[in-house]
Amino acid sequence: MNMTNYSTTQNQGKEDKKNPIRAAQYVRMSTEHQQYSTENQRDIIKEFANDNDMVIVRTYADDGKSGLNIGGRKALKKLINDVENGKSDFSSILVYDVSRWGRFQDADESAYYEYICKRAGINVQYCAEQFKNDGSPISTMAKSFKRAMAGEYSRELSVKVFKGQCRLIEEGFRQGGSAGLGLRRMLIDQHCNQKGILKRGEYKSLQTDRVILIPGPPEEIQTVSNIYNLFVEKGMSEFKIAESLNSQGILTDLKRPWTRGSINQILSNEKYIGNNVFNRSSFKLKQKRVKNPREMWVRHDGAFEAVIDPQIFYKAQGIILERNRKFTDEEMLDRLKYLYQKHGRLSGFLIDELESMPSSAAYRSRFKGLIRAYKLIGYSPERDYDYIKINRYLRKMHPEVISNAIKKIETLGGYVKRDEKTDLLFINDEFTASLILARCHQTPAGSLRWIVRLDSGLEPDITVVLRMNVINKEPLDYYLLPQIDFSFNKLRLAEDNKIDFDAYRFDNLDYFFGMAEQVNIRLGV
Repeated sequence: MNMTNYSTTQNQGKEDKKNPIRAAQYVRMSTEHQQYSTENQRDIIKEFANDNDMVIVRTYADDGKSGLNIGGRKALKKLINDVENGKSDFSSILVYDVSRWGRFQDADESAYYEYICKRAGINVQYCAEQFKNDGSPISTMAKSFKRAMAGEYSRELSVKVFKGQCRLIEEGFRQGGSAGLGLRRMLIDQHCNQKGILKRGEYKSLQTDRVILIPGPPEEIQTVSNIYNLFVEKGMSEFKIAESLNSQGILTDLKRPWTRGSINQILSNEKYIGNNVFNRSSFKLKQKRVKNPREMWVRHDGAFEAVIDPQIFYKAQGIILERNRKFTDEEMLDRLKYLYQKHGRLSGFLIDELESMPSSAAYRSRFKGLIRAYKLIGYSPERDYDYIKINRYLRKMHPEVISNAIKKIETLGGYVKRDEKTDLLFINDEFTASLILARCHQTPAGSLRWIVRLDSGLEPDITVVLRMNVINKEPLDYYLLPQIDFSFNKLRLAEDNKIDFDAYRFDNLDYFFGMAEQVNIRLGV
């Protein structure tokens, strides 16, 4: 049976019974305990069904899935959706125990999903529990206690695992994650004897084994060194460095083209100077990822052999820090004045073109609009009034584009949930999408440019970029950018671009709507 899939099943031996109760079974296997294998769960559930005159007509299975929340548990989401939409052909749901339903950190969430089923006339039975889920006060109290304990188990386990990880980091051992370009993961035994290099997807098999980082192939180390040299000595931006490497056919350690984000990761990761750093961010118990302050970081400096001179590394950090620091009002206006003196004019496009400048959005936010910022340095724009007018038009157009896209998907049988705050689209519970309107700029030479700012905070699976025409009234074409290939924050597009970008260009959104279209598949019995 496929992971996170459901299928129609037959319970042999029940055909001779009259009107048995039709039931679905839900099974979930995490990586916690062998006792919870889906096979063992099915055996107990089958025995319960036989004892209670039930026939199992459908199976929903989530293999290898955490029970901390419903995200990623496609089978459970399918089960709830079938129940809510009247697609269920059963009157009971059989689950091994309360923890298999989920180790939700909020016990009310577990109760909520059960209530959805109860409201639809479908009861949930926990086959291995000592109580019968019949709504009695005793069963309600027992169930509430079990839900709380299931969540508490995950919290306690998380604390223990985290403490163990911190101890190993402080001892100089690597904890998870890929080695990165120019580095390799070396497996060592309890006596620190090397056992061999771990390939991608390979992990230690013995609890007493450990992992450290060692220098990788010379050609990869040279690429990393070149990145630092171009950034520190040549003053090239991450975007330009990525373009240079891609033009040479040099790929990342993941065999993908370089992006601004992947270059920045090379430039900012202390592992390249041999430091072991952990807990820079937290994603405990499937909650919201947060960046931790430096005092919460766990580190061991000099744990591995460095592949980059620390002096070069810290020069790079100084450049990044200077670029990203919060400018004072005076500093921002001084840079704006310098740009004006250099070009004799100002525009949002010119501001965004310079890596050393705060973005035009930063000026709008700080000074309540670009026009006001211009006036503070004695510049009276002409064209930027048109800029504001166009932006107002695009802001008005954006929700209409999203609404039309939703309607189109729904006519194709799909369904869309829209986040009202971010406009992120959740399509068919399969993937997320973000729609961006890219304003067309015309350079003094007459060529056309589009600056696309991707919202890295949302991390949509697909970013749909509507590139506007020269008068910014209608879409010119469309780019469908998968997050796996475009992880950087900003794109600069010309009329014609490299194949790395134009391979994702389309004349219309038919391909995108095809991804969202629902197709009925007849499952075999």
